[in-house]
Amino acid sequence: MNDAEPSPPGTARPPEPAWAPEPNPWAPNWAAAPPVPIAPPRNRLWGAVAGVLIVVLTISLVAATIPRRVDGHAYAAPGADTGRAYGGTGTEVKPVPELARNPLLADDISPGPATCTLPDLGRAPDQLKAYYGSLVGCLQESWRPALDKANEPRLLASVQVTLPKESACGKAPTENEAVAYYCGGDTTIYAPTDWMLADAGLNKARHIATIAHEYGHHVQRESGILSAAADKMTSPNEDSAADKEVVRRIELQANCFGALFLAAVAGTGSISRSLANAAVADYGRANDSDTHGSRAHQLSWAKAGYDGKTTKACDTWSAPVAEVS
Repeated sequence: MNDAEPSPPGTARPPEPAWAPEPNPWAPNWAAAPPVPIAPPRNRLWGAVAGVLIVVLTISLVAATIPRRVDGHAYAAPGADTGRAYGGTGTEVKPVPELARNPLLADDISPGPATCTLPDLGRAPDQLKAYYGSLVGCLQESWRPALDKANEPRLLASVQVTLPKESACGKAPTENEAVAYYCGGDTTIYAPTDWMLADAGLNKARHIATIAHEYGHHVQRESGILSAAADKMTSPNEDSAADKEVVRRIELQANCFGALFLAAVAGTGSISRSLANAAVADYGRANDSDTHGSRAHQLSWAKAGYDGKTTKACDTWSAPVAEVS
């Protein structure tokens, strides 16, 4: 079966961008100036973030929009510092509200190998939910050793393919604002069937890239990075230049975390190396965005994770402003 299936007849799709806009992207120094992620706003960051590389209102909700580039939002939700632990994680383990100094970004920390056994990808809601559920389980398994090494909590993440009118992060974004989004308040990735199929069809690489990005926001939530980013926000509507820079750093880091996972699982189970490569390349298909970063940086930060293979390669918080523009 091909890694990416063609869209059904009669469905016009824009041409896919080249794997790398710059020459020889896999050269050793391609990431000399690694890209940086974006952070969500203070009052709503804990809530939800919408879009493939878009974050807005607060740390709890992070959304990922892959096909059409629209600003997403993160919304602050009550009790966002709590969650359901898995794998015996004790309640005494707490997230660390730090950015560049977060224990997760220390030396020699990376996701572990995992064999992702994914079911067939189909258009029916139950097929999509099964596919995403298996993928999230694999993401959870892969990220476990990194969080354990950083001594940070592991929280269960779930996925829903229906759009709630409201969640722990408040009112859901519109289809024009996101293709999928993450809510930190209930640690759930919302990937509405209609939105995802309109954006990705049955392109496996695109579905995987989107969910891996959203799970990257979950990792930020688990580690305390999202809460620390929320504290950096300065305006109530997250529309100041400073706040948008924070959001870009959050979103670019989520790309990098998504690619870190792909590097860890590439070539095993249902995710072949060619499929992993295509998923990383998909991060570079978005248009320039003031909340998700330029197309070049959206891709370069993903490559930073894919080639760097450690969380430190995803430290967008220490990167110069020019690398997270």
